[in-house]
This record gives sequence, C-alpha cells and structure tokens, in this order.
Amino acid sequence: MSSHNAADITEADRADARLIWDFHQMPHEARPCSAAIALGSLDLGVAATTAQLYHAGLFPVIVFTGDSSAATKERFPRGEAVHYREHALSLGMPDEAILLEPKATNTGQNIEFSREVLENAGIEVTSLLLISMPYMQRRAYATCRKQWPAVEPVCISQPLSFDEYVNTHDDEKQLIDMLMGDMERVIEYPKRGFAIEQLAPEGVLDAFNRLRARGYDSWLLPS
Repeated sequence: MSSHNAADITEADRADARLIWDFHQMPHEARPCSAAIALGSLDLGVAATTAQLYHAGLFPVIVFTGDSSAATKERFPRGEAVHYREHALSLGMPDEAILLEPKATNTGQNIEFSREVLENAGIEVTSLLLISMPYMQRRAYATCRKQWPAVEPVCISQPLSFDEYVNTHDDEKQLIDMLMGDMERVIEYPKRGFAIEQLAPEGVLDAFNRLRARGYDSWLLPS
C-alpha cells in the first residue's frame, strides 16, 4: 500500500476520481415511496437529506441503519443509526417516523436487517427510497436488488459533484480511496452473490486501474 498526502494528489488523479464518482451515481429522480432506508456512513449529510425528503412528503417512515465501522467509530461512537436519528430529530423529523436498525456492519446487512425492521413494524413496502452517500448509490442499488428483489429502489443522495463533496470531507486521499473501495465492490460482489451485476464503462475501469497503480488502495478488498 502506498501513502501520500493531499499535496501528492494530481489533477489527473482527480479527473479519474470524477469518472468513478459519476459512475457511482444512479440517474434516479426522487418520488414518493412507501418507506425509506438511510444507509449508515461517516456522512451526516445522509441524515440531513433524509429530513429534507421527509419534509417534502416523499415517505412516511425511515429506517436508519448501521453500527459503527472503522471509518465511523470515532465520529459516531454510539453507532451510525443512532447519530443519524439524533441529527434528523434536530432537523424537525418526528420520532414516530423513525425506526432504528443499529446492528448492520455492511451494506447487505443494512438492507436485510432494515427489511426485517419494516416487516416487524407491519409496514408494507411496495416502493423504497434508498438514501446514501453520493458515491454509494450504485453499490446500494445493486445490493438491494439482490437482497430484496421484489423492490425496485429509488436511490437518492445529496446532489453534489466530486469537487463539492471534497470540500465537505476532511481527507481527500481517503475519499478517493473510498471511491475506489466502492468501485471494486461493484465489480467483485456480484461474483460472490452479494449484489447484481453493474457493468462499468471501459473508461471508468481504466480510471480505477490508474488510481490503484497510484496507491489509492487502502479501502480495497483484502487480497
């Protein structure tokens, strides 16, 4: 694994990261759904987007899902779902519209466990709003289609470009590493039965290979 700081990030690296960032986005438009799931992460913007969509009347109930991970345990020591709930409440969401799923440690569990929470609450889900970080949309979609094939999820995030999102992140190198990690999972997880296949354009794969050669690999799967 190579290591380098922000000063080592080249404009060519950023151009490749933008290609991968754009591929991670799903071309979905927000529409009313019978329920929503917000996937835990290090980004409180997911909870803020959830509150905005709730106030717009797009869903009646949300499941905030996620335990802590290596990336979030310091920022969210009580768990991602718990901190998301608290932030959403501070933005005016009513507690009765919120369900918690505090145990999931990966995207497959986010979907599986949230589905169980909704079923146990007696909520019939015919349409699903899936709210995540911008660069997690495609992996979340592919995972949901595999784990819950009866539901066609609508994937929504904060509408930010790569450059705008960098300004909200403490560590640009880590952000590109995370883009790379999600990209590799989009490629590899269908082979492991975790997700449906999502074909990446050749130019996106070339960008992924260039960045991996440049040492953006700390969030890749163990070899």
